[in-house]
Amino acid sequence: MRRQWIAVMIAGAMLTAGCVSTKKYEEALSDAENAKMELEKTRQQKTAMEQQVRTLKELNLKFGNEAQAARDELQRIEHGRDKERGTIEARTKELEDKVKALSAQNRNVRQEFEDVKRHNETLKSLVARYQKELKDRSHAAGGMTPPAALTPSHAPSVPAPSAPAAGSAAMNINKVSASDLVLFLGLKKDEADRIVSNRPYKVKGELVAKNVVPKETFDMIKDRISVSP
Repeated sequence: MRRQWIAVMIAGAMLTAGCVSTKKYEEALSDAENAKMELEKTRQQKTAMEQQVRTLKELNLKFGNEAQAARDELQRIEHGRDKERGTIEARTKELEDKVKALSAQNRNVRQEFEDVKRHNETLKSLVARYQKELKDRSHAAGGMTPPAALTPSHAPSVPAPSAPAAGSAAMNINKVSASDLVLFLGLKKDEADRIVSNRPYKVKGELVAKNVVPKETFDMIKDRISVSP
C-alpha cells in the first residue's frame, strides 16, 4: 500500500513536469483507486476487529462475573455443608449419649426387676409357710394358742392374733399388726394399713361402712376376723 502511494506521488510529479504519458497517468490513477479501496477495506477490517475485541471484553467480563458468582455459591454451599455436618455430628453425639443413658437405665430396671422377683418369691414362700402354720393352729386341740416355739424365728415381733374361736383362726383386727393381716389374710399392704389406721372397730361391718376395704374383700375375710376386746 505504501508503494501505491509512492507510485501516485511519482505519477503526479511526472504529470506536473510534463514528461508522463496519458497511459501512465491512467495507470497511476487506477493504482491510486485500488489503494483507496484497499485502505477502506483495511479500515473496515480494523473496525470489525475492534468490535470483536469489545465483544470479547464484554464476554470476558460476563464470564468473570459468572465465575465469581459460581465461586460464591460454591463457598456458600461448602459453608452450609460444614455447618450442617457440625449440626448432624452434635445431634448424633446427643443421641448416642441418650442411648447409653437409656441402656444403663434399662440395666438398672432389669436388675431391680430381678431383685423384686426374688423378693416376691421369698414372700410367697413365707406366706405359704405362715398359711400352713395358721392352718395347723386352727386344728390345734382345744383352740389354744400354740407354744412360742412354733412361731417362725423371723416373724415380726408384734402382738400375736387372738386365739381362734370355735375351731376357726379368727384374727382380732383391733389388735393384730398390718404385717399379720397381709400374711395371714392375704390382704394388700394398703388395705392392711387402712384397717390399722381406722381402729377401733365395734363390729366387723365397719370395715365396709368406713370404706376401709371393698365389699368383695370383706366377704372374703369376714369369717376369719373378729373385733372382740
